[in-house]
Amino acid sequence: MDKTGFNMEACLVRARQGDNAAVRELLHELYPLMLKLVRAHLPRRTSEEDLCQMIAIKLVSKLDQYRGQVPVEHWVSRIAINTCLNAVKAEQSRPELRWADLSVEQLQLLETLATTSDDVRPAEARELVDRLLQELSPQDRLVISLLHLEGRTIAEIRQVTGWSLPLVKVRAFRARRKLQAAFHRLTREGKL
Repeated sequence: MDKTGFNMEACLVRARQGDNAAVRELLHELYPLMLKLVRAHLPRRTSEEDLCQMIAIKLVSKLDQYRGQVPVEHWVSRIAINTCLNAVKAEQSRPELRWADLSVEQLQLLETLATTSDDVRPAEARELVDRLLQELSPQDRLVISLLHLEGRTIAEIRQVTGWSLPLVKVRAFRARRKLQAAFHRLTREGKL
């Protein structure tokens, strides 16, 4: 039972037995986690609500597959992340990020980063990072987001994704290099 008096295990048992009220309670309790993960791994042309609904449908349809060996939140995270990755794969086309695609604020931020060591505003930096992350494959974007933006450990990423520890480390290393290359391409294109 958590601080609000919600008992996840009891709710899961009732939901598995077909109690619609328990299913609604469960989804209400897990919705903030689903939304957070969707926002972190959102494909460009898919709405947050659509992905959250897809995740909710998968959760309800797979309730009987949850064995209780890991916390419910980890199980939900895995379903949510895989749903996001599948949506990204379905997009098929990912045009390369070009200098002309950046907003005026992002261009100014890039110029500041390339020429000085001044502090930058977090919102502008986040936008630029998001644009650069779009250059990566879904798996690379996932590992960078989990490791560097959410501050998860390699072991946590392994648990969420199901990848081996060496694979997580190698994918993170390669993804950082790809991000660096994308940044350098942008700065060369802008002749900074």
